[in-house]
Amino acid sequence: MNETTPAWDDLRLFLAVAREGGLSPAAQQTGKSPATLSRRMLALEQALRKTLFVRHDRGYTLTPDGEALLADAAGVAAGLEALLQPATTEALPVIKVSAGSWTTLWLLNHVTRLSGDPPDVRLCFVASETVLDMPHRAVTIGLRNARPTEQNLAGKQVRDVQFAPFATESAPDRWIRVLSETPSAKWVMENAGDAIACEVTAPRNSLDLALCGVGIAILPTFVAAAYPTLAPRGPVVGALSHTQWIVTHQDDRNQSDVRRVLNRLYDLFAT
Repeated sequence: MNETTPAWDDLRLFLAVAREGGLSPAAQQTGKSPATLSRRMLALEQALRKTLFVRHDRGYTLTPDGEALLADAAGVAAGLEALLQPATTEALPVIKVSAGSWTTLWLLNHVTRLSGDPPDVRLCFVASETVLDMPHRAVTIGLRNARPTEQNLAGKQVRDVQFAPFATESAPDRWIRVLSETPSAKWVMENAGDAIACEVTAPRNSLDLALCGVGIAILPTFVAAAYPTLAPRGPVVGALSHTQWIVTHQDDRNQSDVRRVLNRLYDLFAT
């Protein structure tokens, strides 16, 4: 490990600060003092040469670089957790599934269908707006917005995804902006002008605010369809439309545990 490669302990502390949103709650979780955590986060940023947090009086929020590191570190943590679980004859195989925030939200509503009844796999969902490393097994199954191009990956197109503006009937004509590098977030930044009702760092929070009547959110139509109080405030944004693919490694897709989950995913998307 060279001097610019963060130690796992630094990443563990980063996960605590990122998930808790501040130094004090992360200190309670890790047993480190807020001053120590602050110093370690600064050292981590210097090692990576990236700004990971926006620091303010209310706590720490993640920058796009911080969100990307959170996704990668969470995947590593999930893998370590699975590796360190005590082996028992009743342990279920762990299948890691990565997808963006919206698709993960949709999949969570169908988790029983995907894991089996009774469960025959333990699913680990890795929500990330970035594409994770499947050739090196960061995850087992990925939901992507384009055909895979990496060698040894197999993909199957499962649905078309469309985005549109949604709001409650009483919401003002002002936008909820997500501070992210996703195409939908960029579209709002380019088209909303000064008509901003609120800003958030997590895409899911834009849905929460839209449901509260704060403003207009750009949402996938498959997400908005689950909430009767949301109605379109404009046409489908053609520039954001794309196809969705289920992707896995060629060497994994015929393993019995992986194949069961893949088949359930195909059936779910076909419903």
